[in-house]
Amino acid sequence: MHAIKTSALALGTALALSVAAWAGAGPPGHSHHHDDKYSAGEAGDPRKPARTVEVEMREMEYLPSKIEVKRGEQIRFIIRNTGTEAHEFLLATPEENLKHEAAMRKNPDMEHDEPNGLRIAAKKSGEILWKFTTPGTFEYACLIPDHREYGMTGKVIVK
Repeated sequence: MHAIKTSALALGTALALSVAAWAGAGPPGHSHHHDDKYSAGEAGDPRKPARTVEVEMREMEYLPSKIEVKRGEQIRFIIRNTGTEAHEFLLATPEENLKHEAAMRKNPDMEHDEPNGLRIAAKKSGEILWKFTTPGTFEYACLIPDHREYGMTGKVIVK
């Protein structure tokens, strides 16, 4: 009986510690998703087909500024920075991007290691493979301080 109580206590403690560790989100506005699920979907599977969408980043704008996708569709974003300075592409809800932007104001050189975003130097390119699993309207935005305010956002409508 004592062994069962000890095992139950150990299991309960381990569970509580793992939940507490999982709940730690890092700096305010900069969350790390431990299950690879995000508001707009999840990282894509390179073994599955994807529609390619090219996005050009210019000074304070994206082309195209609006993209429509079907729920469950996988998109390979080919992102080209044709501008003269670094820009970002961060896919989330507007509310999440606003929180993340506030964190970046305190740490403008923050590096992104999430699959839904990247920073691209001037005259360089990058790629994001994304599966849209949630219907709704999401945005891609540059969260480098002041870029979003100057209009560097785009919209993804998931039907």
